[in-house]
Amino acid sequence: MLDACAELVDEVGYEGLTTTLLAERAEVAIGSVYQFFPDKRAIVQALTLRTMESYLQRLDERFASDDLTHWWDGVDAGIDEYISMHRTVPGFRTLHFGDVVDLHLLDEQRDNNGVIADQLARVLAERFGLDVPDLRFHLEIAVEAADALIKLAFRRLPEGDDRVLAEAKALIREYLHRQVDAPAGVDQPG
Repeated sequence: MLDACAELVDEVGYEGLTTTLLAERAEVAIGSVYQFFPDKRAIVQALTLRTMESYLQRLDERFASDDLTHWWDGVDAGIDEYISMHRTVPGFRTLHFGDVVDLHLLDEQRDNNGVIADQLARVLAERFGLDVPDLRFHLEIAVEAADALIKLAFRRLPEGDDRVLAEAKALIREYLHRQVDAPAGVDQPG
């Protein structure tokens, strides 16, 4: 059912998605849909959680490789996987991590990009030993900026405008470089 949901979201958008359409696409009785999900929001939430798990698994695989030698390589991998998911994962371009449905779809206390920032902070700290004051805050700013620019790139061109994507990476790299690699004792803006 989740695969059918992803296909439909790409075709008709979240607003056009109905449980009836989902049942037809998944070739199940409507009662089967309601057996597992009370409404379309719950279906999309399950799809979003699956997508989040996939994203984190993809990151874990990239982080486990020896190709990542610097914290920036980890940030770059996070951006690359996000872009790749826009291009290859059904439903992702429309739903992202659920913000189309609800900014708190992944966690009632934090917004969706905040959840992503938490996960990135955890993996970067584990993989690269980053011990940066307010790392999660800085990553949340970076995730918000990257998310907005990547969405812009995919609005401009169906496969993503490479110029916008390159600028997004440069902007995020420069911002995080100032926060993570700043010499000790140097006051940071803000």
